[in-house]
Amino acid sequence: MAQTQQVKRILVIHGPNLNMLGKREPEHYGSQSLGAIDRSIKDRARELGVEVSAFQSNHEGELVEAIQAAVGQIDGLIINPAAFTHTSVAIRDAVLLLDVPVVEVHLSNIHKREPFRHHSYIADVATAQITGLGPAGYIYALEALAEMIA
Repeated sequence: MAQTQQVKRILVIHGPNLNMLGKREPEHYGSQSLGAIDRSIKDRARELGVEVSAFQSNHEGELVEAIQAAVGQIDGLIINPAAFTHTSVAIRDAVLLLDVPVVEVHLSNIHKREPFRHHSYIADVATAQITGLGPAGYIYALEALAEMIA
């Protein structure tokens, strides 16, 4: 009897103000809305044969709770902590609970921006970081995770 293969699950977490994409500082973040980005991620996920769910919040505690709820439930995480990248030990600690590959994504190149944006509390606990490639960075993260968890 052939075993059925379980569909791999990837969670995408979007941090504060990303719900305003397309309106907020398009010179840094582009003109695509978060909804459009999520649709392109889900379309590519179908092609790759993985399941994706996305979550956005402007509240640090909600992001922590979403990561905690994912423990044992997902095979990979894509996270754009947005402004919390530079401030949140709580999100970093939540990411440490996961025993799955994690890709940190940033639409803009945080290393070419204001000095306070250069440090990431997530980078040293993530498997990889993609920065400065706009919405395509999410797709590259998805493709890399799909390969890692295959």
